[in-house]
Amino acid sequence: MAVNRVEIQRFSLVSHRPINQVLAALDAAIGHPDMQAFSRSIATVKTSAELEQLVAGAVGPTGLMEFARFDMGAVFRLYQGELARPCYRLLVGNPLIMRQMAEQVLDAASYAPVTILIDEREDGVHLSYDRMASLLAPYRNAKATNVAQELDAKVEKLLTEAAS
Repeated sequence: MAVNRVEIQRFSLVSHRPINQVLAALDAAIGHPDMQAFSRSIATVKTSAELEQLVAGAVGPTGLMEFARFDMGAVFRLYQGELARPCYRLLVGNPLIMRQMAEQVLDAASYAPVTILIDEREDGVHLSYDRMASLLAPYRNAKATNVAQELDAKVEKLLTEAAS
């Protein structure tokens, strides 16, 4: 059994826009495929070109797509009622980017798609993301790290634009 220590870098920013506007900006920038249909389609592709075409049709202008959205605030609302603040966890990514990282470091597949947390607090709407490059740092693989850094830049730009 092996247990490794991983130091995670968290990118966070605060927006003073209403949470519905932040979510709308995120929604406009990422793709929203029917994930069941998308998964069935992936199972039928025969070539990398077919996969690239399928992914190109699923991603948004940022080259990213939403795999799942969890309304974490629903749990809070059960206990706090209307006092509960909104909180959402989005799983966002691109299967082709995941492939590039996982071909170098297979464990990268356990971190993709990435998690974005959007929650409302007293000081504004917080957008948070754990940098993929920090998650892959212990593997010391330059190719995987380069892809991860490009993904980090893409996600951080997405969050920065949604927040402003």
